[in-house]
Amino acid sequence: MKKVLLLALSALFLVSGMAVAADEAIQIDGDYQFRYDSLKGTVHDYWKFQDALTVMGGGSAAVTKGHDVKNDSLMTNRFGLNLKSTPLEDVSVKARFVMYKIWGHETTTPADGSYFADRAMGANDGTVGHVPQDNTLRVDYAYSTLSNVGQMPLWISVGRRPSTGGIPTNIKNNSEKIGTSGIPAIMVDYAFDGMTIGAAPDIAVLPGAYVKFCYGRGFESGYNDNTTGATLKDTNFFGLNSALYDTEALHVEVQYQKGSNIFDAPSDGGVSHNLGDIDWVGGVVMGKVSSINLFFSAAQSKTKPNDQLYMIDSNGDGTPDMGVAGLLYDAASMGGEQKSATGNAIYVGGRYDIDSTGTKIGLEYNQGSKNWIGMVPAGDDVWTSKLGTRGSVYEVYVIQELKNKPLTKKGKAFFKLGYQSYKFDYTGSNSWVGAPKKISELANSPSNAQMLTPIEKATDIYLTFEVRF
Repeated sequence: MKKVLLLALSALFLVSGMAVAADEAIQIDGDYQFRYDSLKGTVHDYWKFQDALTVMGGGSAAVTKGHDVKNDSLMTNRFGLNLKSTPLEDVSVKARFVMYKIWGHETTTPADGSYFADRAMGANDGTVGHVPQDNTLRVDYAYSTLSNVGQMPLWISVGRRPSTGGIPTNIKNNSEKIGTSGIPAIMVDYAFDGMTIGAAPDIAVLPGAYVKFCYGRGFESGYNDNTTGATLKDTNFFGLNSALYDTEALHVEVQYQKGSNIFDAPSDGGVSHNLGDIDWVGGVVMGKVSSINLFFSAAQSKTKPNDQLYMIDSNGDGTPDMGVAGLLYDAASMGGEQKSATGNAIYVGGRYDIDSTGTKIGLEYNQGSKNWIGMVPAGDDVWTSKLGTRGSVYEVYVIQELKNKPLTKKGKAFFKLGYQSYKFDYTGSNSWVGAPKKISELANSPSNAQMLTPIEKATDIYLTFEVRF
């Protein structure tokens, strides 16, 4: 009898909970991904930083010989839960929670490596939920939007921003592009806390056009007590984005952004100095003709360094005591003179869809120059976010959707098999600290010494099974 009563009460609470959810117009959907990666890389001959210090001090040390690295079977689970509620007219709240875990481990360590700045120190404020960690369900984004401000086509939005997975990466991800919350992936793939003010005027010759001003806090410096001599400043990002044309057949978007008082380490990784500013400008064009999706994206970065240096612990006593590099700056080779540096990147590709079989075939290529800096560490590539590469990356993939009948509004499931090939021309991909060095010349002189292990070539064969619900 007690069991029957318990079941009856449980059913009552469930039904009442569903009624409340319906009254509050709550929408729930999500996704699950299993991923298998087979990773192989080649390290070039190079001088380790500590060995170079030994030689420069009159001691004896040798070049570290190149070698191969690999992980034949890195497997991960990722689960995402999305919520949306419209509690008031023109007021909405959206949130996404993500668990991203490595099989057989509860930390980021197996996927970190010592090769790239965006992975070597594990997850941080801008990449949490986007690099493998553990089985904790974390907030990816959570923000509120007030629409139709003043009965005009204006909106204001504030909170943890949906500033990852932007266009055109949605094509490879087999998902719809994010609406006015989205951004060009080559410009930003980083989880910001911030706000947006936007407008979407009705212009007949520019269907779907909108413009928005964005602000994000990249690093909070905390209290500044003048008696301690602390000089750290907050790192802030500002952006002006405009979709000039937005239809299913054609999308044209441009963006300018600025990062001020750039930090010298991941925001949760012991920031000690602000190194200067970085300006970016770029955009993307996406088009669809019948079953063919095409895109072209390009961007430029330009540094404005100050006189601050990145500090290291040169003698191993736990206290940073030696300034070695600043914003794209190398004290040994530049004679103490700070210079602005400009970098460029392109990203092109497409996907051909065979509707009758649910098969989709894609090809992508991206290239970054010597001084290219991408604010893209949350990219879902395992080695390093490919859009921040100083070199080139080829990628080909095949998606096979299941033809089963959908039982939910967003119901979809598919397999994806892909191959990535990286060729790194210069060091410092996905980093802005220190001057880039040509990888083929790393063993020529101790002045080319590296703190991270320099990968010259890398491949990733991956397989995913993904379900959207």
